[in-house]
Amino acid sequence: MMACVPTPEERFTFDVPDKGSVSAAYVRPAKSIASLALFHGAGAGMDHPFMAGFARAIAEEGVASLRCNFPYIEAGRRSPDRQPVAVDTVRAAFEVATTRAAHGEPVWVGGKSFGGRMASVAVAEGLPAAGLVFLGYPLHPPGKPERVRDEHLYGIEVPMLFLQGTKDPFASKAVLDPVLARLPGATLHAVQGGGHSLGRSRGDDAREVAASFAPLVAAFIGGEEV
Repeated sequence: MMACVPTPEERFTFDVPDKGSVSAAYVRPAKSIASLALFHGAGAGMDHPFMAGFARAIAEEGVASLRCNFPYIEAGRRSPDRQPVAVDTVRAAFEVATTRAAHGEPVWVGGKSFGGRMASVAVAEGLPAAGLVFLGYPLHPPGKPERVRDEHLYGIEVPMLFLQGTKDPFASKAVLDPVLARLPGATLHAVQGGGHSLGRSRGDDAREVAASFAPLVAAFIGGEEV
């Protein structure tokens, strides 16, 4: 763990090919061990308290973060972008994060639910990220464990950290365990009693919940066992 004072959050936009520009926020500590491009879930944008809280907290642990909106959020739409558009956004954000990273600094990708899944598709399709962080991976729709979204994961060779609530309806244990058994690069951190938001109750503060996992994620990115 590194105790770092983060620089102020920088706001800007960048272009996604053929989809216009999207908003982004960047936080970089004075000393950084890595960068993480972070993508939001389907129901909320980059400024959701969960996303903002995690970005700030992981900066204090020595990891720079870039988070951005997907084009549908930027346009004020509710329905998530089609996969090719979302994956193009991940690629564009990764390029921005890589450009801003220090020489030789590893750049990871990941995110919450939909955002993490789109990041993993990009990596499966060749994005050269150093690793993946899933803050609640949507392995299957609630109540539909037969519709498993896992095939692309088996071609990924970089380290993957799965933070999964034990009560997450998007990742039942009966489905999750066999999938992870086939992923030698995967590490599971089970959040006892946690739901898809990783919180244990509706009253939990999303910002605080997200921030609580920053030390563990930073340790994993830094090569420690978690």
